[in-house]
Amino acid sequence: MSSEIDIIIIGSGASGAAAAWSLSRNNSWRVVCIEQGRQTNPSNYPSTRMDWEMDRLGAYSSNPSVRKGSADYPIDDSDSPISIANFNGYGGSTILYSAHFPRFHPSDFRTHSLDGVAEDWPLTYSELEPFFSENEKMMGVAGLVGDPAYPDYSSLLPPVPLGAMGRAIAEGFNSLGWHWWPSYAAINTHKHGNRGPCINLGPCNTGCAQGAKSSVDLTYLPAARLQGVEFLTECRVLEIVLNSRGLAEGVLYADASGAHRLLKARVIIVACSGIGTPRLLLNSKSSAFPNGLINETGLVGRNLMLHPLAYVEGVFDRDMRSSIGPHGCCILSQQFYETDAERDFKRGYTLQVLRGAPPVETAITGYFMRQVPIGTDHHRRFFSLFNRTAGIAVITEDLPELHNRVELDLEHVDSSGMPGVKIHYTLGENTKNMLKHGIDMSKKVLEASGAKVISAFAPVKHTGWHLMGTVRMGEDPKTSVVNKYGQAHAVKNIFIIDSSIFVTSGAVNPVATAQALTLHICDYLNKNLESLVD
Repeated sequence: MSSEIDIIIIGSGASGAAAAWSLSRNNSWRVVCIEQGRQTNPSNYPSTRMDWEMDRLGAYSSNPSVRKGSADYPIDDSDSPISIANFNGYGGSTILYSAHFPRFHPSDFRTHSLDGVAEDWPLTYSELEPFFSENEKMMGVAGLVGDPAYPDYSSLLPPVPLGAMGRAIAEGFNSLGWHWWPSYAAINTHKHGNRGPCINLGPCNTGCAQGAKSSVDLTYLPAARLQGVEFLTECRVLEIVLNSRGLAEGVLYADASGAHRLLKARVIIVACSGIGTPRLLLNSKSSAFPNGLINETGLVGRNLMLHPLAYVEGVFDRDMRSSIGPHGCCILSQQFYETDAERDFKRGYTLQVLRGAPPVETAITGYFMRQVPIGTDHHRRFFSLFNRTAGIAVITEDLPELHNRVELDLEHVDSSGMPGVKIHYTLGENTKNMLKHGIDMSKKVLEASGAKVISAFAPVKHTGWHLMGTVRMGEDPKTSVVNKYGQAHAVKNIFIIDSSIFVTSGAVNPVATAQALTLHICDYLNKNLESLVD
């Protein structure tokens, strides 16, 4: 192996991990991955303790402003109805995600051609299809082939069991003649990749102690280590440094002791999320890029997309054991995914059926919703809800708008002195109409399933997991930051590989598409690295 570093990957989340594995298959290259967080220990995950639900309000909260870990950075989202959620650590946000894992649809890459909104991607679904399949084999994805809403999947693990609640809601969809399908879930339903199957510990969003949930610290990263990738954890990259030729020379980072170090490489790959990636680029200022690296058009940080959610909850008159099973993975419906001229919005949404709340959440939420009082009637009212509720999340397509953006927050800095970010985000009229329609349709499904609707609202505030569009890709350097291979138009040895380069947001969780896109970019790099840096 060369003593010279060929590739630095910044970030070890969903995309950074996939890149580390893909690029290290060529064992003549030296690859270093830098991660600002630390490695977690599954034996310490909340699901190993009786009070696991309380940790979701603290150390394992998805909200960095609540969690306040040493690797977290300030995020001011007061100018947004949706708060930002993430996790900074080895494995990134896959440590806490729900593992809902559908692909984007073919139409998501052609919204302008089909529906006259946003822009077409500079690539197609068919170009990504082999990388979707490769990623699903690496991650381990459960589901059912034959979904009429998608082109064919080649293979999947058996689907996550629906349970009594899932079957009841499926019957509701059937009675309305609407599409539904078992959720695509990055969760083992039998042994896969030397990891055991799901045993219904339940709290997927606080880390899976069983190892059944496909977080990348268990899938891509161990394989990348075996292939020789070097990892620097608790090291925060502060800026990307250019040389006199206008190429990226390396990265300046703060190590675990706070000392600043320069690490040089031939190619720099950024995979820090739709918030962290523009933050790093905007902080990497120079005489060549006074407004931030590769920000000559002012587009870095613009077109933020967040997937605004509506939530509708119903309660059944019998015990459905609804809290049992992976919370975010039951069934989905894409009945309203594509544009319909009879509706007052373009594009559409996914209905994602969620399982019922666990006991402490049932009691606390029920109290604040005035459904579960404190006093002599507490237990009766509690058991009228616990294991009887079901939720539907309406995941709306979020069209890109320039004014939705990420900016540096110079007044608030992280533990290394690097500026935090400010979020400026508003709901478009198209999104508002979509949310209203989704609520109405969710009510119909729940009622058709035999449930009584007890709650419905939008947007849901603490749901900003899906961070997209802030360093968009495209063919024209005047209207995009990177090309179809994630390569910066302005600096040819910088590549962006995460969901920040999405052109549109689709109406499904973005991780599967982000990883397929990463593998597509790495395939290009594997074939062209030498010509990029000569």
